[in-house]
Amino acid sequence: MNLTVNTTTGDVNAFDASALHNTGAMSTAMKTYYDTELLENARPRLIFTQLGKSQFLPAGHGDSVQWRKWNTFDKSLTPLTEGVIPSGQKFGQSAISVSVQQYGDYAAISDRLNLHAVDNVLLGAAEEMGAAGGETADTLVRNEVCTGTSVLYADTLDSSGAITGTPSYRYQLSADNNRLTPDVVNKAYTFLKKQKAPFFEGNKYVAVIHPSAAYDLRSHPDWMEAHKYAAAHEIFEGEIGELHGVRFVESTEAPIFNGGNLFSDAQSYLSYAAYTGSDSGSTATYGVATAYKMTVSETLTADHAALVGRKVHFYDASATALVGSLEIVGVDPTNKYVWFDAAAPVTPASNDKLYPGEGGNSVSGPCAVYGTLFFGKDAFGVVDPEGMGMEMIIKDASQIGGPLNQFSTVGYKFETAAKILYQNRMVRVESCSAYSTVDENN
Repeated sequence: MNLTVNTTTGDVNAFDASALHNTGAMSTAMKTYYDTELLENARPRLIFTQLGKSQFLPAGHGDSVQWRKWNTFDKSLTPLTEGVIPSGQKFGQSAISVSVQQYGDYAAISDRLNLHAVDNVLLGAAEEMGAAGGETADTLVRNEVCTGTSVLYADTLDSSGAITGTPSYRYQLSADNNRLTPDVVNKAYTFLKKQKAPFFEGNKYVAVIHPSAAYDLRSHPDWMEAHKYAAAHEIFEGEIGELHGVRFVESTEAPIFNGGNLFSDAQSYLSYAAYTGSDSGSTATYGVATAYKMTVSETLTADHAALVGRKVHFYDASATALVGSLEIVGVDPTNKYVWFDAAAPVTPASNDKLYPGEGGNSVSGPCAVYGTLFFGKDAFGVVDPEGMGMEMIIKDASQIGGPLNQFSTVGYKFETAAKILYQNRMVRVESCSAYSTVDENN
């Protein structure tokens, strides 16, 4: 077993994890102190968690929870017939279940680093573990709510601000023409209102927004800063303001989509080498029989079979003009072939680029798209298991440091689970921003 130990000169692997001793213990006072450090750093980062319906899971009651909800009745618009008993309606309930999972991490610190460092290494590690723990817990909730099926795309605007179109897909969003506007916020509010989503306190909906997307709203005259209504409403952690009946909570963990790389390394594009308008492939081998084929310049590996099903943007060689977007339906790594679901928008030229299409587009290449998540009350649930909340775990050198007490460890552990309870109480608005060309996916 390898164990990474942080030392005064870098990090090393402890070669023998079997010879562990447990002859000493950290004092209760110290344990409490470091627990506090972890929680103080974790809690401010629980932006999404605070908006969910908390479900307590008592110890000894299994590792899953179930939310049950009554089925609704239809309206009765047919007049009663005198003396005739109506047929009535069926009544029942549905259930949503989720199992908790355990998460955690740690860092090992050498005795010399702990002794000779100018700063308090253990305290620093506890602070950073608290930050990492909070971000981990929050991201797990975010990833669940991002699976919501209701999506609105920001309208396409011209230079005068007039609406010229409404995109149907993420890859159609442009950095310059599809920003988050007050009108789009109003549409999200209206969507939730029409779905009869219940309000949070103060008869408002709540949205989690990335700072880059918030930039596009702050200067609007209808924007109200949070401090101006602080006396009237309870403030959510991270709340920054209100617009059109929606209270906005800002978080750098609000989702950013830009497609990532087409390769597992840093290279983000494929280069055109040759193109065939129609080609016969092998359905059994490549999943495609007759389709439009491009030969690329880059070396492909078997891993690139994962490209199948992905959207790609066609750009010219200088990546200054978007030509169009297609879906990859087959890949032959040996011959560097890539097949598409339709003909290329124009016949590619030498070294034209293919970029990931899961994000937006700009004149300089693909760009980031921001997901602003709008919620009604109790749209999703978060499990709170008894005895498995965020916990700081400290092992001093006499407990964990091997035969010679050479290192101590600091880490966190917790259990959690999140689940969407009502799809009609949430909507994700996707838009670009002034920072779309510089922000990376998260």
